[in-house]
Amino acid sequence: MKQDHYDIVVNYIIANQKKFYRLAYTYVRNENDALDIVQNAICSALEHYESIREISYIKTWFYRVLVHESLNYVRKKNREIVSDELLGEEAAYVEPGYGETEGFFEELDRLPADTQNVIRLRFYEEMSLQEIAEVMELSVNTVKSKLYRGLKSLKEELVI
Repeated sequence: MKQDHYDIVVNYIIANQKKFYRLAYTYVRNENDALDIVQNAICSALEHYESIREISYIKTWFYRVLVHESLNYVRKKNREIVSDELLGEEAAYVEPGYGETEGFFEELDRLPADTQNVIRLRFYEEMSLQEIAEVMELSVNTVKSKLYRGLKSLKEELVI
């Protein structure tokens, strides 16, 4: 039985690895960091596959692992201190409105973390509100309110 669950987890991971990468990329917007996150999430999932209560919930279980791994990576990255060597470098000028640092992702990053997660899971992973509620361990109504409040905030900030 345990081997069957392990095989199911492995097959699910292999079949959906591009989706996992895409979600991790929305958190860090760096190819190598996203690959690290996915790798760490896969390792964690394979180490703890026995904790799945019902194998039919593998999707929500793995996305919970991936979201937690992404958030931990972002927190860890934010705590790192920039060295003195990088402080002396001159930053390149970017014309407002054309730069990579402006736009949707930056506005999304300004939202509360749980609202960001709801929006990412809904629109990048095309999860239903019920699936998001299971992944985030919230009620469906809480997910709805976070989604609509976040979308309203994004709309207000992105409209010129």
